[in-house]
Amino acid sequence: MKFSRQTTLRSQATVTGVGVHSGLPVNLTIGPADVNAGFIFVRTGLDGSDREVRASAKSVIATELATVLGDSSGPLVSTAEHVLAALRGMGIDNAVIEVDGPEVPIMDGSAAAFVAAIDQAGIREQSAPRRFIQVLKPIQVAIGDSFGELRPNANGFRAEVEIDFAHPLIGRQSYILNLSPENFRREVARARTFGSMTDVARLWSLGYALGASFDNSIVFDDTRMLNTEGLRYADECARHKVLDAVGDLALAGLPLLGAYRSVRGGHKLNHAVLTALLADHSAWRVIEAEPARRPRGHAEVVTGMLGGMVAPAYGPDVS
Repeated sequence: MKFSRQTTLRSQATVTGVGVHSGLPVNLTIGPADVNAGFIFVRTGLDGSDREVRASAKSVIATELATVLGDSSGPLVSTAEHVLAALRGMGIDNAVIEVDGPEVPIMDGSAAAFVAAIDQAGIREQSAPRRFIQVLKPIQVAIGDSFGELRPNANGFRAEVEIDFAHPLIGRQSYILNLSPENFRREVARARTFGSMTDVARLWSLGYALGASFDNSIVFDDTRMLNTEGLRYADECARHKVLDAVGDLALAGLPLLGAYRSVRGGHKLNHAVLTALLADHSAWRVIEAEPARRPRGHAEVVTGMLGGMVAPAYGPDVS
């Protein structure tokens, strides 16, 4: 279903898992939020009152192993990208995400459990028009041999991801996603995170990845995949990088109308490109979807990505 107005969840839904780095149990609950709220993380289980952090590029304080959100007092929620990908991928505009630990649960290493939670909670259309960030000119960032670019795209959001790993079972892969709830659910939601046994052992020695297992990660040794059930897609690694990009770019605060290209990238590159876009106020603008016309005597029918034409809304400060 496509909406010209903003959406939120009808009710709450909870998933329970472990943090991939802490190895500790954690509960995550997604639920409704007000118009124009965006995605709000609420960290519970702390001494004293709960603390909130808005899912925005300005709230990112680390991108080395995962996308970490926090404030001036330090990190609040780690590994935010998979639940953000599910919310953005399934067409949700506003949601509250309550987490009672330092990490979003890794679940099976994909976004599938969060998509299932969205299905359980249901989607509700709200009264305000949907807003978008429209990319007006190309923005490019290079970090070493990694390259990222956001450029205009009139037909919604498109992700083009290329990866290049020395491992014989990964090698060079690419995947293109034209984002819609149907495409997200079918093409990338079940793609799992991946890594090498050498990297996992190194992270264990540093006190990280304590919750990593064959149940939530694709693990390779020097020549083979160690998971007995095999891959879900032949190009699952590239698809997971697309999933991560959708989640990281959800930190724009609004859905993007643009095409994102990533070559040998990851969380750091995704964040750098988004930050570069938002810093250049001539490179984007906020627009609103025009309300769909309702034929007299018929239920509302919304057609197209935006439900009709779009019009400039207001200035670029949406963070």
